[in-house]
Amino acid sequence: MKTYQAKPNPEAKKWYVIDLDGLTVGRAATRVATVLRGKHRPDFTPHVDTGDFVIAINADKVVLTGNKPQQKTYYRHSGYPGGIKGITAEKLLQKRPEDVFQIAVKGMLPKNRLGRQLIRKLKVYAGSEHPHQAQQPEALEL
Repeated sequence: MKTYQAKPNPEAKKWYVIDLDGLTVGRAATRVATVLRGKHRPDFTPHVDTGDFVIAINADKVVLTGNKPQQKTYYRHSGYPGGIKGITAEKLLQKRPEDVFQIAVKGMLPKNRLGRQLIRKLKVYAGSEHPHQAQQPEALEL
Protein backbone atom coordinates (compact mmCIF):
# COMPACT_ATOMS: atom_id res chain seq x y z
CA MET A 1 0.00 0.00 0.00
CA LYS A 2 1.37 3.42 -0.95
CA THR A 3 0.72 6.78 0.66
CA TYR A 4 -0.61 9.43 -1.70
CA GLN A 5 1.55 12.56 -1.97
CA ALA A 6 -0.21 15.58 -3.48
CA LYS A 7 1.69 17.77 -5.90
CA PRO A 8 1.33 21.58 -5.82
CA ASN A 9 -1.23 22.23 -8.55
CA PRO A 10 -2.19 25.90 -9.09
CA GLU A 11 -5.02 24.97 -11.49
CA ALA A 12 -6.85 23.02 -8.78
CA LYS A 13 -7.21 26.08 -6.51
CA LYS A 14 -10.71 27.40 -5.85
CA TRP A 15 -11.72 30.84 -4.61
CA TYR A 16 -14.13 31.28 -1.72
CA VAL A 17 -15.71 34.43 -0.28
CA ILE A 18 -16.81 34.69 3.36
CA ASP A 19 -18.95 37.49 4.76
CA LEU A 20 -17.72 38.33 8.28
CA ASP A 21 -20.74 40.49 9.14
CA GLY A 22 -21.76 39.50 12.68
CA LEU A 23 -19.39 36.53 12.92
CA THR A 24 -17.05 35.92 15.86
CA VAL A 25 -13.38 36.44 14.98
CA GLY A 26 -12.05 33.12 16.29
CA ARG A 27 -14.79 30.89 14.88
CA ALA A 28 -14.53 32.43 11.43
CA ALA A 29 -10.71 32.33 11.56
CA THR A 30 -10.63 28.59 12.28
CA ARG A 31 -12.81 27.86 9.26
CA VAL A 32 -10.73 30.12 7.01
CA ALA A 33 -7.44 28.61 8.28
CA THR A 34 -8.76 25.13 7.48
CA VAL A 35 -9.60 26.14 3.90
CA LEU A 36 -6.28 27.95 3.40
CA ARG A 37 -4.40 24.90 4.65
CA GLY A 38 -6.42 22.50 2.48
CA LYS A 39 -7.69 20.26 5.26
CA HIS A 40 -11.20 20.29 3.79
CA ARG A 41 -9.98 18.46 0.66
CA PRO A 42 -9.45 14.71 0.28
CA ASP A 43 -5.94 15.21 -1.16
CA PHE A 44 -4.61 17.08 1.92
CA THR A 45 -0.88 16.68 2.40
CA PRO A 46 0.64 18.40 5.46
CA HIS A 47 3.81 19.71 3.80
CA VAL A 48 2.25 20.82 0.48
CA ASP A 49 0.09 23.86 -0.24
CA THR A 50 -3.15 22.16 -1.32
CA GLY A 51 -5.47 24.86 0.07
CA ASP A 52 -7.70 27.36 -1.64
CA PHE A 53 -7.91 31.15 -1.79
CA VAL A 54 -10.25 32.98 0.62
CA ILE A 55 -11.69 36.48 0.27
CA ALA A 56 -13.01 37.89 3.57
CA ILE A 57 -15.36 40.86 3.27
CA ASN A 58 -16.96 43.12 5.91
CA ALA A 59 -14.01 42.74 8.29
CA ASP A 60 -15.09 45.95 10.01
CA LYS A 61 -18.31 44.24 11.19
CA VAL A 62 -16.63 41.30 12.89
CA VAL A 63 -17.52 40.63 16.55
CA LEU A 64 -15.24 40.20 19.56
CA THR A 65 -16.94 38.57 22.55
CA GLY A 66 -16.73 39.47 26.22
CA ASN A 67 -14.25 42.13 27.30
CA LYS A 68 -11.85 41.49 24.41
CA PRO A 69 -12.42 44.85 22.67
CA GLN A 70 -11.12 46.69 25.73
CA GLN A 71 -8.65 44.13 27.17
CA LYS A 72 -7.07 42.35 24.21
CA THR A 73 -3.85 44.06 23.13
CA TYR A 74 -1.94 43.57 19.90
CA TYR A 75 1.81 44.14 20.32
CA ARG A 76 4.52 44.90 17.78
CA HIS A 77 8.21 45.71 18.17
CA SER A 78 10.39 48.03 16.12
CA GLY A 79 13.55 46.06 16.84
CA TYR A 80 15.09 48.83 18.92
CA PRO A 81 15.44 48.74 22.73
CA GLY A 82 12.19 49.94 24.29
CA GLY A 83 10.49 49.80 20.90
CA ILE A 84 7.42 47.77 21.90
CA LYS A 85 4.05 49.28 21.06
CA GLY A 86 0.59 48.02 21.84
CA ILE A 87 -2.91 48.81 20.61
CA THR A 88 -6.21 47.53 21.96
CA ALA A 89 -8.55 45.51 19.77
CA GLU A 90 -11.16 48.28 19.92
CA LYS A 91 -8.75 50.87 18.50
CA LEU A 92 -7.34 48.46 15.91
CA LEU A 93 -10.88 47.70 14.68
CA GLN A 94 -11.39 51.42 14.11
CA LYS A 95 -7.96 52.05 12.57
CA ARG A 96 -7.28 48.90 10.49
CA PRO A 97 -10.16 46.39 10.78
CA GLU A 98 -8.56 43.99 8.28
CA ASP A 99 -5.61 43.36 10.61
CA VAL A 100 -7.73 41.93 13.45
CA PHE A 101 -8.96 39.06 11.29
CA GLN A 102 -5.68 38.55 9.46
CA ILE A 103 -3.70 38.28 12.71
CA ALA A 104 -6.21 35.73 14.04
CA VAL A 105 -5.91 33.55 10.93
CA LYS A 106 -2.11 33.88 10.79
CA GLY A 107 -1.85 32.57 14.35
CA MET A 108 -3.65 29.39 13.29
CA LEU A 109 -1.31 28.58 10.39
CA PRO A 110 2.07 26.81 10.59
CA LYS A 111 4.97 28.94 11.80
CA ASN A 112 7.29 28.22 8.86
CA ARG A 113 7.70 29.06 5.17
CA LEU A 114 4.52 27.10 4.34
CA GLY A 115 2.52 29.31 6.71
CA ARG A 116 3.96 32.46 5.15
CA GLN A 117 2.94 31.14 1.73
CA LEU A 118 -0.57 30.27 2.93
CA ILE A 119 -1.34 33.67 4.50
CA ARG A 120 -0.75 35.31 1.11
CA LYS A 121 -3.84 33.46 -0.18
CA LEU A 122 -6.07 35.33 2.28
CA LYS A 123 -7.53 38.61 0.99
CA VAL A 124 -9.28 40.69 3.68
CA TYR A 125 -11.40 43.78 2.95
CA ALA A 126 -13.15 46.11 5.41
CA GLY A 127 -16.14 46.79 3.14
CA SER A 128 -18.41 44.56 1.09
CA GLU A 129 -16.60 45.20 -2.21
CA HIS A 130 -13.61 43.22 -3.49
CA PRO A 131 -11.68 43.25 -6.79
CA HIS A 132 -11.74 39.45 -7.32
CA GLN A 133 -14.96 38.99 -9.31
CA ALA A 134 -13.00 37.54 -12.24
CA GLN A 135 -12.07 34.50 -10.11
CA GLN A 136 -15.78 33.67 -9.62
CA PRO A 137 -15.59 32.96 -5.88
CA GLU A 138 -18.05 30.65 -4.20
CA ALA A 139 -19.71 31.46 -0.87
CA LEU A 140 -18.07 29.84 2.14
CA GLU A 141 -20.42 28.87 4.97
CA LEU A 142 -19.46 28.20 8.58
